[in-house]
Amino acid sequence: MNSPAGPRAHAPVTYRHDGLVCTDHTLDVPLDHTDPDGPTLALFAREVTAAGRAHEDLPRLLWLQGGPGGRAERPNAAGAWLRRALQDYRVVLMDQRGTGRSTPADRRTLAAFPDAEATAAYLAHFRADSIVRDAEALRGHLQGGSDPRDAPPWTVLGQSFGGFCALSYLSLAPEGLSQVFITGGLPTLTGHADDVYRAAYARTLAHNERYFARYPGDQALADAVAAHLDGNDVRMPSGERLSVRRFQMLGITFGTAAKFDSLHYLLESAFVPGPRGPELSDVFLRGADAVLSFAERPLYALLHEPIYGQGGRPTAWSAHRIREEFPAFDATGIAHGGAGPLRFTGEMIYPWQFEEDPALVPLRETAEVLARRTDWPALYDVDRLAANEVPVAAAVYYDDMFVDREQALGTASLVRGLRPWITNTHAHDGVRTDPAVLDRLLAMARGAL
Repeated sequence: MNSPAGPRAHAPVTYRHDGLVCTDHTLDVPLDHTDPDGPTLALFAREVTAAGRAHEDLPRLLWLQGGPGGRAERPNAAGAWLRRALQDYRVVLMDQRGTGRSTPADRRTLAAFPDAEATAAYLAHFRADSIVRDAEALRGHLQGGSDPRDAPPWTVLGQSFGGFCALSYLSLAPEGLSQVFITGGLPTLTGHADDVYRAAYARTLAHNERYFARYPGDQALADAVAAHLDGNDVRMPSGERLSVRRFQMLGITFGTAAKFDSLHYLLESAFVPGPRGPELSDVFLRGADAVLSFAERPLYALLHEPIYGQGGRPTAWSAHRIREEFPAFDATGIAHGGAGPLRFTGEMIYPWQFEEDPALVPLRETAEVLARRTDWPALYDVDRLAANEVPVAAAVYYDDMFVDREQALGTASLVRGLRPWITNTHAHDGVRTDPAVLDRLLAMARGAL
């Protein structure tokens, strides 16, 4: 983490499985790309080619993962988009800095820093602008030559937060791009986090209504679980308490087609008979823990609001503050009839999570420093995007719970040459569940649609 060096590649490793040829690459990149002689990070990427085409001169497509703080998909578990992309490309799966096999950032590794200020200063280099600079270093390595300016451009496919990164890429280094595909990932270019979460809470309420319309019997069950949690100290298998407000966060599953129904099947196993009456089952508690724990993605919690930081204003726990404008989410006193019906929250991060989740507790002070930070650099160049010459095709999901449709379309109107496809056929994970999504975007890029 702290050795000074310029970008340096390690020997690649190639192997085959399930009809794929995979080559693992590791590259040392600067922590701060404005200080190339400073500390470095390991950047990992896996290049995937369809078997039988490994020696063909195929163009490369870089997959930019959603998140923030999520590692790239692994080939054995990748969504529907991968097999479709492999018909035309070599696909590059890059673990964004701090995730996967890139130098990790979690409660253990970050404990090496002397205090929260130092940790926050380090993590300030983990937003979209740094991810783009990492991608440019990787492009230079894979496409030939140590200087990315000498390497051919490549295609980028950005999903969700990966789409945010793609717009930063178009702002910071459009010369590295031949074309861009974005799915569920057009952020507001100039809005504050408050604008993002104010819209997000309204959409999340709408998804609650859809869920309970599909499963009307779950309302009484969800209320009963909340009442039980309000009146009892219930522990998940990890030993941490399941509070009502953490139970509400299971609504994050409403945002994708693959997981929309998962809460229903979790709730149906909620209660079992105990010696003193109904108790929450281990099956239910283990399932809740699997959704709610941030042990596998602490950067998601730390950076979820800082990814919107621009313009000199702190994010200041935006989701926590804006929640007060939506009393429907108030579950205080539900055991005594003081609130209800219960409504689940969605993709929001709250300061009290850093008191309840063991994976986040050591990072509480760091999260506070990041929430107060005001000197975030701009992530998007509006003027450069207005003069954009790179072809861009973007899927805008009409009922997307995670990315606001109106904000997305506002951004689409500001990027020259961006062609939006607005669809209500797919949820936020459309590109993962149906290869037709990428098919459509490829056809748009080719002028076939």
